[in-house]
Amino acid sequence: MSNPAAVEERHATWLELFFDLVIVAAVAQLAHLLHEDLSLKQVGVFAILYYAMWSVWTSFSLYANVRADRVSQRPILVAMFGIAVMAAAIPHAVHGPGDDYRVFVLAYVGCRILAAFTWKRSNLVPTDWPAARQGNGVIPWIVSLWLADSRYYLWLAGVVLDIVTSFVLSLDPDKQIAAEQREQQKQREVWLRRMARNVRRRPVRVPELPDIQAARPNAPHLGERLGLFVIIVLGEAVAQLVSAAAGVPEWDRALWLSVIAGFGLLVAIWYLTLQYGSSSLPNYGARTFALRLTLPAHYVMTGAIVAMSAGLGLIAAHPGEHLPAADRWVLCGGAAFYFLVATITGARGGVPVRWVFGWGVPAVAFTLLLGAFGSPLPGWAVAAILVVIALWHISYRVIDPEQRERRITQVRAGVKNVDEG
Repeated sequence: MSNPAAVEERHATWLELFFDLVIVAAVAQLAHLLHEDLSLKQVGVFAILYYAMWSVWTSFSLYANVRADRVSQRPILVAMFGIAVMAAAIPHAVHGPGDDYRVFVLAYVGCRILAAFTWKRSNLVPTDWPAARQGNGVIPWIVSLWLADSRYYLWLAGVVLDIVTSFVLSLDPDKQIAAEQREQQKQREVWLRRMARNVRRRPVRVPELPDIQAARPNAPHLGERLGLFVIIVLGEAVAQLVSAAAGVPEWDRALWLSVIAGFGLLVAIWYLTLQYGSSSLPNYGARTFALRLTLPAHYVMTGAIVAMSAGLGLIAAHPGEHLPAADRWVLCGGAAFYFLVATITGARGGVPVRWVFGWGVPAVAFTLLLGAFGSPLPGWAVAAILVVIALWHISYRVIDPEQRERRITQVRAGVKNVDEG
C-alpha cells in the first residue's frame, strides 16, 4: 500500500454509496438465518454465505478504490444486481427444496467472474488481496451445482481456498506481477498468430498491451469504505432491536432493560471499532496491517457484529425471559469472536503485554464463560454484562498510564495547533 501522506484525500462516491445499499438487504437476510432452528450447521452456513456476499463487496470496493475517477460503472451496477439476487436466494440456498440453491451459487459465481474480468481489464493486480482478481475460490462452488448433497462442504472449501490463496500469494507481489505478465505475453502471441494468417490479405497493426502494474490502494479511502460496511452491520443491529421491541405488546421494566442494554452494547462496539481503533478494526496498537490481515479480520469482526445483532433482537423480542442455550451462544459467541479479533489485532499492532493479558484475553474468556454458564440470567442481564466487558476495553486509555499520557499529549498538540491557527 502506498504512503498515506502521499495520497490525496478521497471520500466514498455516490456510486459506492449506492452499491452499499444492497448490502443492507443482504445482511438483513443473513441475520434471519440465526433466528430459527439454530444449530451448529446453521451457524456454519451463515458464515459461508456471509463470506460469499462480503467477498463480492470487497472485490468491487477494492476496484473502485484503486480506479478512483476511472472506475467503470457498469460492472459495479451489475454486481449490485447480483448481490440482490444472492440476498433474495439465501432462504432457498438453506431451506429450499431441490435445485433452488443453485440460484445463489450462480449469482455468486457470476459476480466473482465479473470482478476478475473487471480487474483484468484494468491491467492492475491487487497484490495485497489477490482473491479480488482471481477466481480459484469459486471452483468448488461451480462443482456444487452437480453435487447438491455435498454443497456445504464444497462451499467451505471455496472459502478456505480463497483466503489461503490470497494470503500465500500476497507474500510475494513480484511473483504475481511476473505471472500476469507471462499471461499477457501469451495473449499477445495469440494475436500475432491470428494476424499472421491475415497479413497477406491486408496490413494489420499489432496491438500494444498496457503494462501490468500492482494496484496501489488509497489507504484512507479504503479505511472509510471498510468503516461504512461496519456502519451497515451496526444499522442492521439497531433495526433488529427496534423491530423486536415494536412487536412486544407492553413496555415493561424487562423491555426497557433489554433495549437499554442492547443499545448500550451497540454504542460500545461502535466506539471500539470506529472511534477507538484504526482502519475500522478494533486495533489498540500503533502498526498498520497489510490487506491480507486486515480483510480477513474485517470479515470475522463484521460477521460477529451480525451475530450479536441477531442475539439482541431475540432478547428484545422476549424481554425478561432466559435465553435458550443456542440463542445465548449466538450473542456471546459473536461477542467472543469480536473480542478475539480485537486481541489478535492489538497484539499484532504492538500493544503492551499487560493489555493482552489484562484486557484482551480476559474479555474473550469472560464472554465464553457467560455463554456457557449464563443460563440462570435473563437475556437483558447477559447483554448488560457484555456492555461491562466492552466498557472495560474502552477504559484502557483511561487506566493505562502510557495511554493517558499519549492522550494528554495529543490534546495539547491540538490546542497548540488551534492557537497557532
